Amino acid sequence: MSRAPASRPDQTVKLLSAAFYAASSFLIIVVNKTVLTNYRFPSFMFLAVGQMAFTIIILYSAKVCKAVSFQDFDKSLPRKIFPLPLLYVGNHVTGLGSTKKLSLPMFTVLRKFTILLTMIMESKILRTTFSPQLVCSVLAIVFGALVAASSDLAFDAEGYTFVLLNDVFTAANGVYTKKKLGVEGLGKYGILFYNAFIIIIPTALVSAYTGDLEKVIAFKGWMSLSFNLYFLLSCAMGFVLMYSIVLCSYYNSALTTTVIGAVKNVAVAYIGMFIGGDYVFSWANFVGLNICITGGLVYSYLTFQSTSSAQTTNQEEDKLRVPVVEELQDRAEKRPLTAV
Repeated sequence: MSRAPASRPDQTVKLLSAAFYAASSFLIIVVNKTVLTNYRFPSFMFLAVGQMAFTIIILYSAKVCKAVSFQDFDKSLPRKIFPLPLLYVGNHVTGLGSTKKLSLPMFTVLRKFTILLTMIMESKILRTTFSPQLVCSVLAIVFGALVAASSDLAFDAEGYTFVLLNDVFTAANGVYTKKKLGVEGLGKYGILFYNAFIIIIPTALVSAYTGDLEKVIAFKGWMSLSFNLYFLLSCAMGFVLMYSIVLCSYYNSALTTTVIGAVKNVAVAYIGMFIGGDYVFSWANFVGLNICITGGLVYSYLTFQSTSSAQTTNQEEDKLRVPVVEELQDRAEKRPLTAV
C-alpha cells in the first residue's frame, strides 16, 4: 500500500498570494492618490478611519454569518496582538500622508528603504539569515533610491518624513504580523479585525482633535457622486490591502512580502510619470528609479528561485523516501513470525 508524502506549501499558492498583494498595493496607491490629490480630500487620517471601519464591518458580518472564524474578545487578546495595532495605525496614517505629499515615483523610490529595514528586523526578531546575493541586491535597491531622491526637484520635508516613518512602520508591521500569525486564537482574520477594532476610536479622536474632522464635514466633494465612489473604493481597498499583506506573509516570509511590494512599484513608478501631474523629471531621478527597479527584480528572482529549488529538493527527497518506507513495510509483512 503506497503512502503519499506529507503535503507542503504549494509554490503556486505562494506566487498567487504574492501577485494578489502586488495588485492590491498598486490599486490602493492609485485610488488614494486620486482621492487625496485629484479631489483634494483634506484628511488622510479620516480616510484611514474609513478603511478601518470598512474592515470591521466586513469581518464582523462574515463572522456572524460563520463565513470566517476568529477569537472573541477577552482580556488575553491585547497581550496576544500587541504591538500590531500601534504598527497598523502608524503604517496606515504615514502611508496616506506620504501619498498625499509626494509624487508617485518619489513615493515608490523612498519606499524601497522598507526592504532594508525588513531584512534587519527579520534577522533580529525572527532570527532569519540571508545569502550574500540577496544582501547585495538590497544594497543596490537602496543605492538607486538615494540616487533618485538626491535629485528630487519637488522636495517636501514633511512628505519625506512621512514616507520614511512609513518605511519603519511597514517593516515592523510585516515582521510582527508574521510572528503573530503563529499565535493561537488569532489567525489571519483575527489579526485584521482586532487591529482595526482596537485603534479606530483613538484615530477618530485624534482626527477630531487636530481639526481634520471639521474639514471633512465642510468638504464640498461630498456632493460629487464620482468622489463618493472613489472614497468607498479607497475604504474597500484598505481592507483588501491589509488582507493581501497578511495572506502573503502567511504563505511567504515578511521579507518576500516587502520585495513583492517593491516589484509592484515598476508599474506604479512609470504610470506616476503620466498621472497625478506632480512628477518633475530629471535624469538622475530616472536612472536611480531604474536601478531600484532592477535591484528589486533581481531580488525577487533570487528569492523565488531559492524557494522553488528548496521545494524541488524536498519533493525529490520525498520520492526517494517513500520507496524505502514501502520496502521496509513489505519486508516486515513477509518476515515469518518467531515462536515464543
